[in-house]
Amino acid sequence: MPDKIDSYRSYGQKVISLFAKLLFTGRNYSLSELATHFACSKQTISRLIEDIRRSYGVEVEESFQGNRKYFHIKRLGGNLPLVNLTETELSALQMCRAFAEHLLGREVYQESTRALEKSLALLPGKQGLSSDLFASFKPGSIDYTPHQESIRNLIEAMERKKICRITYKSIMASGAKIFHIKPLKIFSHRETIYLHARLAREPSKAWKEPAFDPLLTIHRLKKVEITDRMFEFPRDYDFKEVFNQNFGIIKDEAFKVEAEFTGFAARYVAERVWNPDQKIRPIDDGKIVLTFEATSVPEVISWLLSFGEEAKLLSPVWLVEEVKIKSRYFH
Repeated sequence: MPDKIDSYRSYGQKVISLFAKLLFTGRNYSLSELATHFACSKQTISRLIEDIRRSYGVEVEESFQGNRKYFHIKRLGGNLPLVNLTETELSALQMCRAFAEHLLGREVYQESTRALEKSLALLPGKQGLSSDLFASFKPGSIDYTPHQESIRNLIEAMERKKICRITYKSIMASGAKIFHIKPLKIFSHRETIYLHARLAREPSKAWKEPAFDPLLTIHRLKKVEITDRMFEFPRDYDFKEVFNQNFGIIKDEAFKVEAEFTGFAARYVAERVWNPDQKIRPIDDGKIVLTFEATSVPEVISWLLSFGEEAKLLSPVWLVEEVKIKSRYFH
């Protein structure tokens, strides 16, 4: 696994950047979030917090949700000083906007464009930093323009901790279904935007504990209604632990995969992170063996078959047999 690129190269830069992040946003950040953002250990973040307290005389407040520790700086009265964006920061925002254009939809993309244009007025010195340097490759993408209302309603519901009544039609269903959810996180994966939620009790109906949490694709939501019912954000919820630990957006029981790659596939696979604990072992003739954990059989099979003869599954044995059966349809 390649080393993380550390944008905050010195300890002093980390202190100042952490202080600015806590002060200007005014929100709570978990210890894990901050360690990931600054590419350092949780122990380092704790030391940085103590240095901010001692050196700046600032009270960094701590709170707990379950076993997770959170930090924030309470804003004092009055306006914060005007801080100009640097060219580097504005360039980074323009790049993020361009790369996410196909996911934003027309309205949100135009809003982000207007926000960047307003920011140009705050940029000292050189004006008109070009936005034509970045672009997004769109073939195969989904047009999210018709789904802006659903996205805005979900964002409002998440911010206000409100239960939603949704109308949803899955890809294979003949008709739409209506149910109540607690919206937890909107996220993107490849060319699709998803909503991860938990089911909520429906009024006047008996409650049955669901077997799994709903994973919904935004473009299949037909309607999102915000109800008057509140919910508490689950203390045991950790998006990173749920989704970013194993290969596959479908979360079934985890299993270990070992596969051999050659040629272009070997170079392509070696350049990417498929699982945080993956292992890549070079062997003779430019081949590599990748070992990683996955939670979705269909996704592993589809992914391996996409490499054709340059990929060979080594284990588990039961999955090797399934791949052999599926691969017959591609010859």
